[in-house]
Amino acid sequence: MVYLKIKRLMDITLSLIAVIVLAPLFIIITVAIKIDSQGPVFFKQKRVGIHKKHFNILKFRTMRIDTPKETPTHLLENPEQWITRVGKFLRKTSLDELPQLFNILKGEMSIIGPRPALWNQYDLIEERDKYGANDVPVGLTGWAQVNGRDELSIEEKAKLDGEYAKKISFIMDLKCFFRTIVSVIRSEGVIEGGTGRNIKKDATIINKETMAK
Repeated sequence: MVYLKIKRLMDITLSLIAVIVLAPLFIIITVAIKIDSQGPVFFKQKRVGIHKKHFNILKFRTMRIDTPKETPTHLLENPEQWITRVGKFLRKTSLDELPQLFNILKGEMSIIGPRPALWNQYDLIEERDKYGANDVPVGLTGWAQVNGRDELSIEEKAKLDGEYAKKISFIMDLKCFFRTIVSVIRSEGVIEGGTGRNIKKDATIINKETMAK
């Protein structure tokens, strides 16, 4: 597909510009994280990319180092106790996602695309297969993120990701980009724990992994 080549070129150009322009902000956040809590500045997590290939996604660390591993924040019984003070601000403003600009430069992600699933979110990965959503570049933000984000069920999220995969184009990416800005400003669709609509299904995902061990 010709657009995917153009999309990759735009990703490299825009992410490189963003890294240069936002370098002072990266430094400020790095210092704030180190002052606020013990642990590394960055957080790495195994995610699923295009064609279900695994890679390590980068984020600014927003949680304590003793937080339960490989568990989505909204599945923690009391997520507030694990999130650091600086982390609360970073998550609310989505600034914790900025290091993913390096994932984009490496070609593991795109600026726009389905959000990369956790490696053990089997239900979501399988559901995306039905719509071809695993065969397009994953992104920093996507169609599902601007249409509900954490509030969506697994089925709804996969269907929206599939809609993006089917309609992928410059216009679709542009629409996602500007709607993302609005969503971030309004902090729409963010659930930090307890009562999300897809919690029951996500719990099944974690249980599957536990039983497999």
